Amino acid sequence: MKKLTEQKWFLWLTKYWFLFPIVGFLLLVTGVFFGYGERSYIGVHDNMDLFLAQFQMLKNTDSFWKHGVEVPFLGGVSRDDLPSELSLYSVLYMLFPTYTAYVLGILGKILLGMFSFRLLAGELFFEQYQRVRPIVYMTGLCYGMLWVFPAFGFAFASIPLCVFLLIKLYRKREKRWGWWYAALFAYPLVSYFSYHGLFILGYLTLTILWLFGRYLYRKRHCASDVLREELRENGKAVLRMLIALFVLAAGYVFCEYRLFGQMLLGDEVTIRSSIVNASLSPQEIFSEILQVFREGIFHADSVHGKVVLPVCVLYFAINNGLYIVRREWRRIPRDPFNLLMVFILFNCVVYGLYDFEPLRSLVERLIPQLQGWQFNRTIFFNPFLWYAALFLVLLRLYEGNLLRIWLANGIVCLAALAVILTPNRYNDLYATCHNRAYEYFHDTEVDDLTYEQFYATALFEQIKADIGYQGEWAAAYGFHPAVLEYNGIATLDGYLGFYSQQYKEDFRKIIAPALERKEETRIYYDDWGARAYLYSGTDLSIVSATKTVYATDDRIYIDGRAFQDLGGEYLFSRIRLANAEEVGFSLQGEYTAADGSMTIYVYRIKIQD
Repeated sequence: MKKLTEQKWFLWLTKYWFLFPIVGFLLLVTGVFFGYGERSYIGVHDNMDLFLAQFQMLKNTDSFWKHGVEVPFLGGVSRDDLPSELSLYSVLYMLFPTYTAYVLGILGKILLGMFSFRLLAGELFFEQYQRVRPIVYMTGLCYGMLWVFPAFGFAFASIPLCVFLLIKLYRKREKRWGWWYAALFAYPLVSYFSYHGLFILGYLTLTILWLFGRYLYRKRHCASDVLREELRENGKAVLRMLIALFVLAAGYVFCEYRLFGQMLLGDEVTIRSSIVNASLSPQEIFSEILQVFREGIFHADSVHGKVVLPVCVLYFAINNGLYIVRREWRRIPRDPFNLLMVFILFNCVVYGLYDFEPLRSLVERLIPQLQGWQFNRTIFFNPFLWYAALFLVLLRLYEGNLLRIWLANGIVCLAALAVILTPNRYNDLYATCHNRAYEYFHDTEVDDLTYEQFYATALFEQIKADIGYQGEWAAAYGFHPAVLEYNGIATLDGYLGFYSQQYKEDFRKIIAPALERKEETRIYYDDWGARAYLYSGTDLSIVSATKTVYATDDRIYIDGRAFQDLGGEYLFSRIRLANAEEVGFSLQGEYTAADGSMTIYVYRIKIQD
């Protein structure tokens, strides 16, 4: 009996061993982020300095569902310029405190990526699923864990879900297939049009054209009744895909109606009209293609270079080498693994060609509405493609003996460890654990600011109470304006990739003295301008997300009268300004956080006509 019980446990572990790393990782993430709470270390770039502050602003002003209103940053921008309320990620911020919503977004992304991957693998490999279940879930876990752009983590994680829904509709195996159209219409709730949606629709259109072309070719060469029946089914499948295209497009328009209204109905000239993109030489473009193939980009960091890339390249060489040796030439272009690798390379090439100015100008000339739009975002599909390619390698290893099966298990575990242990811009788990461990073993604090210290809500509540703040326009110097926005302070400065060109020019008058002194800063603002910040006239950047403010000059180069003309009243600075009186400001007070992590100097404009 004991031996029989041991055998059952061994069989159970063989089938379900993957539950232990999955549950363990989810408990680790939950324990770290809710255990440390707002004392966790969260990525700042394009995260805390952007979207988290925007969500908090929408909450502060109760503007999630409002129309025809402005939100108080960049001198007042339309609510329509911020994320749609018809998004599952946005809903988290409506229902929960901002930090809690952020952590739930991380957990939701992991689960969404894993179960989306499981649905797709189960649909494509239904007969093999029970046997290969461990690598299905583990590869899905790897994909869900990827520390990609946090605000669009759901959009990245849900790509397999979209493919699954389209395959379901193409095959039409269930009687109530109409429900799959409803699910496809709702899919944009977890996607994002500008990053993925437009490309999904484009790829789907190309797929429909290819299926229709194949249908016409086979119809011309159709001879038997059996083939005619099969052909009729193919024709119906093409029609279902065409309907799916319009349903999905309608879903995006519905969920992101604010974005489409701005793009199609708005007549305001935005900063996208003045954005100057890079123009690289052919050699530089080739180097860029190789780099993104090896490493990806930080917004879509797939950490594939550590394990996935070597495994896939080695398998590519062995697999195609065997095709050549066996003279099975026709199998090379038909192998799904090879097609995935070609797709990955295609996305890398598009990413590089975006910096080829003649091609970019041609696209913008043909479709003026896409001016400033980054069609190189095809690279955002590569994280999914890399892990889909890895899964095919593991799947084929599972077709062999026990040694090959455990080799596949070992590879996917190494891939998961690489994702967890590789520090990158958005690996908040690594940053929090590393910094906390460093502080514990060295008995000293790191220079990075925690979430709590970065936004310093207690400090700014004290400041607002002391100065009697009543919604006056302000600006930040030496730190991100997002900190002010998060704390309910209206800002003339801010960070947004889509706002009025006229306001960009008006704000430029304020920072003109700094831009005139630093050519790199002038180019950065004039050629891009998404970060309308108060710049230093001596340092490339003094915007600090650390306890230490790294500035070589305590003078501010600013046009105080232009600041006043734009409605500015307060200037919040992390630097005590040596020339405040000269440029028209008077010091109102000096405030330091209770833990000493941040000191803010509050200045008020004193120029009068």
